[in-house]
Order: sequence, then C-alpha cells, then structure tokens
Amino acid sequence: MRAFPCLAFASILSACASAPYALRDMGSFHVGGRDVEITGKPVKEVVFTPGGVPAKIDLNGTYSVEAMYVQYFLPANRRGAVPLLMWHGGGLTGVTYETTPDGREGWLNFFVKQGWDVYNSDAVERGRAGWAMTPDIFKGEPVFLAKANPFERFRIGQSLGSWSPDPAQRKLMPNLQFPVEAYDNFVKQSVPRWTTTDDAIIRAYTALVDKVCPCVILFHSQAGQFGFKVAQARPDKVKALVAVEPAGIGDAKQASVLKNIPTLVVYGDNIALDSRWPQIRKNGVDFVGEISKGGGKVEILDLPDAGMRGNSHMLMMDRNNLQVAGLIQDWLAKQGLYR
Repeated sequence: MRAFPCLAFASILSACASAPYALRDMGSFHVGGRDVEITGKPVKEVVFTPGGVPAKIDLNGTYSVEAMYVQYFLPANRRGAVPLLMWHGGGLTGVTYETTPDGREGWLNFFVKQGWDVYNSDAVERGRAGWAMTPDIFKGEPVFLAKANPFERFRIGQSLGSWSPDPAQRKLMPNLQFPVEAYDNFVKQSVPRWTTTDDAIIRAYTALVDKVCPCVILFHSQAGQFGFKVAQARPDKVKALVAVEPAGIGDAKQASVLKNIPTLVVYGDNIALDSRWPQIRKNGVDFVGEISKGGGKVEILDLPDAGMRGNSHMLMMDRNNLQVAGLIQDWLAKQGLYR
C-alpha cells in the first residue's frame, strides 16, 4: 500500500471543458428486487384527484420491491476498457455525480466525456428506485436529515455546532472547496434512508454487476461497504475499485479475495479537525491494509498530499471536483483500463 502522487491533469480538464457530448446510446433500467406477498390489510377508499370518483384500493397482494434504478450513458468514442459504475452515499441518490449544486459539470459528465460507459444508480429505497411498504417490507423507520446535518457531518462546517441559519454565522472548514453558497441546492437532494435495508441494497448491486460487468466500481461514503462486499462476492467481474471517502468497509476476514483488484482510496482535507472522520478514515485504511497484506495492490490518495486543500466529504461537488476526477482518471489509465 503506498501513497498516491500528484499527477498532471491540465490537459484532461481542458479537453473535458471543451468537448461536446457524443453518445452511441443512453437509457435506464431497473435491476434486482423480489416479490413479496402482503395480507391482512384493510381495503381503503381513495380519491386520487380533487372532484374525482372514489376508488377502492386493496393493499393486499403481490408487490415487486427492492429493485434499484440505473441510468447509463454510452459515449460514441468509447475509451474505457470496461464500464464505470457510480454508487452514491447515504441519504443521497445518483444526483451526487450529476451537475454540482452550483451548476458545474459533475463526475458523470467528466467520465462520459473521457470515453467511459457510465452507469449511475439510485440504490434500493432511494430516488427513482422507489419505496416499499414500511414496516411490512422496509423494517423500521426511515432516517430524515435536518438541514444542519450534512453541513456538520460532511466537513463543510467545523463539526457539531458549526451550522447557523444565518450564513454569516456558519463556521466553515479551512480553505473550504465546497460551494457553500449553493448549500441550499445541495440539501434539496437529500432523501430518507433506512438502516435496515443494507442486505437488499447489496443484492441489487450484485445483480447490477452480474448484468453489466466486468467493470470498475466507483463508490462513495455509505456505499463503501456495498462496493467492497459486492467485489468480494464477484471478484472475477470487478477490474478496479475507487473508494471515495468510504464510510463502510467489507469483510476484513475475506480481504484477500480482493488481492487481484487494484484499489484506490481517496480522502479529502480537514479530517483531523472533525469529531468523527479520524476514526472513519482509520477503519477504511485498516481494511485496505488487510487487502495489501493479502497481496493486493492498494493506493491511498490523500488530497492534501497532492496539493489540494479544503476538500469536503463531497469531493465530486467541490470547486476542484474535475481536478480530483483527473487524478482518478490517471490512476485508472495506469491500471491498463483506458484505451
């Protein structure tokens, strides 16, 4: 396991900024899921539109649940050797990788223009994946995040107590790269999440890998456990892993299963100033250290060591997001995955 050096990316950024989109195909699909039978529910009478005729709704029956939504963009000039899958973090959707909250190009745009077939997902119980009955199918209650929560947890503000409704009173991390003036746009992306659906999410992601891979998986935050565990379940189908500030890990006892999958772990700045992130980072570094001990190839990119200061947990939205993407692109090319 070794640190990741700073690489040149000016030419990549210039090409990305000027290149038009040329696609050979685009579309979407749902994948995974299962059928569940619901019984014992009362029949309800519902008026769907004002002035409409009431309709009887029988909630009993068979439901299709726990599928996930995937949107794909396939460039005309394909240069990535395999598809690139993008998996988002907790309380978020695939919007994470689309246009940034302040209107700049996101990582989805960048990698499509670089010639990668990109598959961007809304995981089970997020966004266009849809919901299922709770607590009948989704056990427990969903978690909703107040406006202050991501500000204080994602190293935008200086941990607990840094949020204020008054922008002038907010305590920002040093050299902050996140476009804080667009924070209101960012929190509009938030969606409820359950803490009881991890197994269903892993099943759906595994179904996606079975459908479209071999591939590279790029995953963020909560999806750390999903990316590592799905790769452990399908090591022959995953050609590289890019873990962006993983907040979850795989099965440490099975870490050596990943020894033939090149792995890049990316961390932003100001981790030592946060109350939670030093331990989260340690968990991630310890896990990929087990991959290294098992003979794997792991590289850790600490952005401050590459001369990039002030990156938040939301690296793909920060002002230097395309520079970070350029480093990931260069690393993927070094793995022989770019033509």
